[in-house]
Amino acid sequence: MVRRVALERAGCSDDRIAGIDEVGRGPWAGPVVAAAVMLKGALPEAVARRIDDSKKLNAATRESIYNALASHASIGIGQASVDEIDTLNILKATHLAMQRAVAALGFVPSRAMVDGNSLPDLPCPATPVIGGDALVLEIAAASIVAKVSRDRLMATLGAARPGYGWERNAGYGTAEHRAGIERHGVTLYHRRSFAPIRAFLQGS
Repeated sequence: MVRRVALERAGCSDDRIAGIDEVGRGPWAGPVVAAAVMLKGALPEAVARRIDDSKKLNAATRESIYNALASHASIGIGQASVDEIDTLNILKATHLAMQRAVAALGFVPSRAMVDGNSLPDLPCPATPVIGGDALVLEIAAASIVAKVSRDRLMATLGAARPGYGWERNAGYGTAEHRAGIERHGVTLYHRRSFAPIRAFLQGS
């Protein structure tokens, strides 16, 4: 369960606080996905006690929490494409995905709390929280929404482009993924700006 830290809420006059997190900065393939989550009042205890950093939860638990959050939170999801990652760099593309996630909420939060040590340009005051997905409930919820959303997307891409195991590795550089590139080559969904993919393209 997330250890709530009240200090990050200082200066916020109401409860319109959005937690923001991203998934997919490290993979060799696929977009980076961000989520913005604003809770609608107190979560049911059965849901709140299971929320944690998405990396600490198994897929079934993440899916269950994701489905529960649909009834108890306002959710915005944004992504930046492979082309945007290669053009802008991964950090700027991540910030772009976060901006799109906040825009997808359909309203401007009073404050955003963003996982990490850097901030995108947002239409509201924002606070970076290092390790926020283990400290702030809204950020942890956003990490789960982003993870489930991206995993579903990569499973769809994996079905469309079999042979790389994206439905299992979500585009990360696993042995299965590497073997898939060696057999089938680099696709439009691969990040050509990433060193391992450059190496494949250069034949090294």
